[in-house]
Amino acid sequence: MVILPAIDLMDGQCVRLRQGRADQRTVYAADPVAQAKAFRAGGAGQLHVVDLDGAFAGRPKHAALIARIVAESGLEVEVGGGLRDDDAVAAVLDAGAARAIIGTRALEDEAALARWVGRWGARIAVGIDARGGFVQTKGWVETSAVRATDLAKRVAALGVRTIIYTDTATDGMLGGPNLAALAEVADAVPGVRVTASGGVSAPAHVAALRALARPNLWGAIVGKALYDGAVTLPEMLAAAR
Repeated sequence: MVILPAIDLMDGQCVRLRQGRADQRTVYAADPVAQAKAFRAGGAGQLHVVDLDGAFAGRPKHAALIARIVAESGLEVEVGGGLRDDDAVAAVLDAGAARAIIGTRALEDEAALARWVGRWGARIAVGIDARGGFVQTKGWVETSAVRATDLAKRVAALGVRTIIYTDTATDGMLGGPNLAALAEVADAVPGVRVTASGGVSAPAHVAALRALARPNLWGAIVGKALYDGAVTLPEMLAAAR
C-alpha cells in the first residue's frame, strides 16, 4: 500500500480538525511547505492536501500555497477542498496537483464530473466522505440519503479511477479505520483504486487494511497520528511495504 501523509490547510497553516469540525482545530505547523518537505525527507512519495477553507467556502482558497507545496516538495500531491466548478478544478491541476479530489460536486452534478473526467482523465479523483454508510457533503455539515457504495459505483461508471473514502466518525480519532466499510467500497468498485482515510494511525492499522486482501485498496492517508508523534512516517511506510 501507499501511505499519504496529510496536510490540511486553514488560514495558511497546517491544521487538523477533530471529526471535521472547524471549532475543533489544532494548528500543527505554521509553514505547510516546510511540513511537506519534512514528509519527503521521511520517505513519502505522495501527499494528500485538503483546502479546509475551500471546503467550507465552496471554492479554493489556497491555490498559490498548493503550487508552492508541489514545486518545492517534489511530492506527488492530490488536492481536495472546494472544487465545485471548472475553474476551481483547473486552478488546482494547473498548480501542479497530480489529482483533483471532487467531493460534494460528485454527488450533486454528475454531468460536471463526467465533463472533468473527459477533460483530465485519471487526474480526477472522487472523495467520498461517509458516516454510517451515507455520504456527507459541504465539509461534513450535511448527510445525504445516498449510500457510499452507490455513489462509488456511479462515479466509477463515469470513468473515475481513484476514490478516497473517509469515514468521518473515525477521522482524527486514532482508533483505526472502518475496515468493514472500506471492504464494502472496494468490493463495489473492483476496477477503481481506493484510498482509506480516517483513523489510520498505527502500523497495525495498515496491516489490518492489507489483511483485507482487496487488491484495489491502494493507499492510506495518515494525519493526526504523525503530528501528535504517536507514530513515525517511516514506521507507517514499513508497514505498508
